Amino acid sequence: MTQTKDPGQTIDFGFRTVARTEKQGLVRNVFDSVAGRYDLMNDLMSAGTHRLWKDSLIHTLRPHAHETFLDVAGGTGDIAFRIAKAAPGARITVSDINEAMLAEGRRRADKRGLDLDWVTANAETLPFPDASFNAYTIAFGIRNVTDRMAALREARRVLKPGGRFLCLEFSQLAIKPLDRLYERYSFAVIPRIGQMIAGDRESYQYLVESIRQFPGPDQFAGMMRDAGFAHARYRRMTGGVVALHSGRKL
Repeated sequence: MTQTKDPGQTIDFGFRTVARTEKQGLVRNVFDSVAGRYDLMNDLMSAGTHRLWKDSLIHTLRPHAHETFLDVAGGTGDIAFRIAKAAPGARITVSDINEAMLAEGRRRADKRGLDLDWVTANAETLPFPDASFNAYTIAFGIRNVTDRMAALREARRVLKPGGRFLCLEFSQLAIKPLDRLYERYSFAVIPRIGQMIAGDRESYQYLVESIRQFPGPDQFAGMMRDAGFAHARYRRMTGGVVALHSGRKL
């Protein structure tokens, strides 16, 4: 008789099914590979639109200089640099599981003369005390986390009462004809760009697949509520290519 794997011990890695214990290392390998060209690839894949999405996150966040911020999966610093510009003097911590991404972020911060805290950490087990931050942000990172519910619970734990949670993530297009066109573009074009620019087709194939595997916005909002966040809601952007999720710790 053929034995099947316990579904509780496996998880998606793109369209592949892998052991839960393997996913973290596989994701780390992906971002080790793409770190140096990550921001250039974001510009090419989104025609620069990712900058507008991130600006919208900051507009919604409305950061103040007296507040403390944690940007998880913040790697190259895109969100942290925007917070620093909007709220000079704010204490900003960037956390990422990937050392190569953090090294790229530190390099960019040094060029800007910014003094930020950079911490290597897993989103599922953050090394910060309870109620440490006024706001937690994560942009295009939650879908790569092995245990998303654990990451959401950790996000709530490290937030102060009243703290804001904002998550920017790829989503599902609301208009089906556009969804089909977007899927064709994603699978036919993005891995090719990855091969030409970063010399890495497989990593970008995974990134495209991981978008398709991520829960829809209603389901993810439900996960936020299950993790204890109040006022869990989302706003679609660019026809639903991405969604900006928000909630509060009461």
